[in-house]
Amino acid sequence: MKRNAQRALTTLSLGTATLLMASTASAIEFKVNDTDVDIYGYAKLDMIYDVDANLNNAIIRGNIRMDDEDGSDGHTTMSANQSRIGFTTRTMVGGDVLKTNIEGDFYGGGGFTGGGGEFRLRHAYGVWNGVLAGQTWSNFGNILSLFPTVDFNGPLGQGGGRQSQLRYTTGGFSVSAEDPSEGGGIVNSESTTKHRIPDLTVRYQDQAGPVNYAVAGLARFLEYDAEGSTVSNPNMSDDSATAWGVMLEANTQLTDGITLRGSVTHGDGIGGYLYLSPAQAAYVDGQGNLETIEATGGGVSISVNAGPGAVNFGYGMVVADLDDAFDEGGVAGTADEKYASAFLNYIWSPVDHVTYGLEAGHHTAEQVDGQDGDAVRLQAMVMYDF
Repeated sequence: MKRNAQRALTTLSLGTATLLMASTASAIEFKVNDTDVDIYGYAKLDMIYDVDANLNNAIIRGNIRMDDEDGSDGHTTMSANQSRIGFTTRTMVGGDVLKTNIEGDFYGGGGFTGGGGEFRLRHAYGVWNGVLAGQTWSNFGNILSLFPTVDFNGPLGQGGGRQSQLRYTTGGFSVSAEDPSEGGGIVNSESTTKHRIPDLTVRYQDQAGPVNYAVAGLARFLEYDAEGSTVSNPNMSDDSATAWGVMLEANTQLTDGITLRGSVTHGDGIGGYLYLSPAQAAYVDGQGNLETIEATGGGVSISVNAGPGAVNFGYGMVVADLDDAFDEGGVAGTADEKYASAFLNYIWSPVDHVTYGLEAGHHTAEQVDGQDGDAVRLQAMVMYDF
């Protein structure tokens, strides 16, 4: 049963990472020769009402209107894009278990902006003798500080995302080389971004008394090369910069029914390794120099068991320092530089394989020029898992 709970945690989005933890009954399991196969998944309906601007199927914070902008209020959306299916295998090979996991959802084909319905690969990896190869959550990503949300995009300010990678784990220590192209590009590089070296991460996870904690580090090499390209800035040639990031997260059970979580992530040139950051990793200034963008994120949450489920409250924010980029013309004054979100929900499972959720969220955005705005979202879900 523990294996099934861990499998469910692996399959879910950042926002819904713990929704199935209470449902540990076996999925569809069978054996093929020496391989144990486990097929799992769920069908989920999201029913959404945006009180203000339309934030689409999953919260697109760039859609939040500034206070001085006109626009229509009140939008209803219903979506099943988060529904997913996957399978895991376990095979004894050379004295150790070879594990594989392939999984997808239906957010492909513009699923975040109102379309969707096309199958999208989420995870495709194998693990043997401590070596993981394939696509799954970044080694730099948050696990311990995730809290359940009904919205797919979920909490802000977390580290990581899904990356193609090669990772080695021994005990609580892990290192990885990850795809550099997925971590956030370069602003104003006019399609001249270059990737030569994989991003490198290191992570350590342990427990100290009642506190589970993890620390992680990130090193990146950012580069652009305009040779042979037609660009608008005559000073653009080629340049590179070293980027980095650090992450700290923890959780603890205050009582049997109360869990507290928190995290902070910071970096210079961190880009998309800071989940839902408003900024990319770097920009090219007027002299053709590549300049990294500093960004910080974090959040806290608390879950309280109540009846057949739990009440969850969480707050997260992420802010990027875009002042220099604005002064150099790398970004416009209307570019977003800060997002913040607060979620309050109740998620419960009256019987095995059935989960319901009700959620209210308040979301804010602030631009480089000081303009800000906010939006309220009300959301409900029905999820049937197997």
